[in-house]
Amino acid sequence: MKGSRERAASELFAALYPRLAGWCRRLVDDDGTAHEIASEAFTRLWSRWTTVAEPRGFLYVTAANLVRDHWRKLERERRAVRRATAEVVVGPPNEQADPSVRLLVQSLPERLRVPILLHYYADMPIREVAALTGRKEGTIKADLHAAREMLRAHLRRSLDRTV
Repeated sequence: MKGSRERAASELFAALYPRLAGWCRRLVDDDGTAHEIASEAFTRLWSRWTTVAEPRGFLYVTAANLVRDHWRKLERERRAVRRATAEVVVGPPNEQADPSVRLLVQSLPERLRVPILLHYYADMPIREVAALTGRKEGTIKADLHAAREMLRAHLRRSLDRTV
């Protein structure tokens, strides 16, 4: 019985994986991410193998949900970068400053980094960040302000070096 289950899953994988991964590739425009999504969809199918009536439909719905999650994550990252750098004084458009905001955020002390990641990257309201971290809303606001100031100062120093 186990052998026939594995054989059926193997045949399904061989038949559907290339097409599913190709479909994901067109949606996310990245081979690695597409294969991760397709593989995750098959992993989720395998964990529910005996209860899924329509494996092909399950795979595509699961992959679509994973693609949607990927898009949301990318959009949260874009918004976070825009928010974190919105107040920074930027040089002329032709000037290329190269500090990576992600690396700058990672370099913040944990006390400041966690609220930045939750508020800007995960798009959580201050009230929720306060509840998750066990700190007061005013403290979270102060930490966000301090983190933005540190980022701003570092970006200014980086811009000054490029001029």
